[in-house]
Amino acid sequence: MKISAQKFLTSGPADVVALEKSIDDGEIVAGDVLCVIGKTEGNGGSNDFTRELASYALEDLFSKKLKISKAEVRNRIIFSLSGGCEGVVTPHILVFSRSGEISKQKFPKKRLVIGSGFTRGFRPSEIGRQAQITETAFVIKQILDEMQIESVDDVHLIQMKGAVPDFSPEDAKFARKNGQSLRCDMSYSRAASALGAAIALDEVRPIELDDETVCQDWSIYSSVASASAKLGLKRTEILVFGNSNYWQGDLEINHGVLKDMLDTESVSDTLAGLGIVADNPEDPILNRIVGVFAKSEADLRGSIRGRRHTMLNDDDISDTRYSRCVLGAVIASVVNDTSIYISTRAEHHGPCGGGTLAIIARQSMQ
Repeated sequence: MKISAQKFLTSGPADVVALEKSIDDGEIVAGDVLCVIGKTEGNGGSNDFTRELASYALEDLFSKKLKISKAEVRNRIIFSLSGGCEGVVTPHILVFSRSGEISKQKFPKKRLVIGSGFTRGFRPSEIGRQAQITETAFVIKQILDEMQIESVDDVHLIQMKGAVPDFSPEDAKFARKNGQSLRCDMSYSRAASALGAAIALDEVRPIELDDETVCQDWSIYSSVASASAKLGLKRTEILVFGNSNYWQGDLEINHGVLKDMLDTESVSDTLAGLGIVADNPEDPILNRIVGVFAKSEADLRGSIRGRRHTMLNDDDISDTRYSRCVLGAVIASVVNDTSIYISTRAEHHGPCGGGTLAIIARQSMQ
């Protein structure tokens, strides 16, 4: 079994023309597509409807090609779309396909493997609390069992879209009755998702966490999570990326942890783990890079490397837009590519002011 990937630069959120042509030409088998990850050019906020437009276009395309309903498409293919292409970031989608048979044979080189799954539906009162953390960790472990990954060290990215179910006055009343504040929002969902990943990969022990840790203790974090959240989503969608000797193909993934938004050293180190030296941005070897995934956050302490920043108190521009713009330019300067997946708000994703980073690159088939 192997994973394949194709990148498409888009002219707008609903642009699926090149993807459809690749399907029609037989370059991509619609039935093999596992997930689509991409950036759209909206504002990245709660009213960013470019993500909905892109999802609708993709669901419509695969519904026609697979001759199934859009609801069935959503249960079969995960669409992880992030808004906000400030600065040099190029709107694009990455289409990942899975084909072949599960192998019992061990191959010399570890290659990319992707697993997917969904949590159960959450009640609004469970978001941002132990219930969401525990369920997320449980599902990630289930996915890992199916992926033929021998060590958690071979897991390099856990891409999630966290649940933010609709809540009613009755839900708020239930929370108050139980002495809880209702945390059913995007921040708490991202945070609990990341902490669930940390527990699943043994980065954090469950005993170290309680409800009050979430969005409070920034010393506890995942080094591989990349969680966004979606209003109205009842369950969390999960993609796990790793390397395994039981999978074939020409793709490999590696990860690092960004100390801050200027951390080019960690980008170079992550590339080096894939056999890519980034000293020369014109080097054709950088063409091996297939996808770059990063989480970013304006440092909550108000400074970067000892210097004050104003991202958090600028009333004209959201700090998320600053953050995507800065990190996009920093990473692009190293990898010589602007089609980078950058997601902002990094609650428990790497250290405070930093974030997680993963890079997928092509390797020799040998």
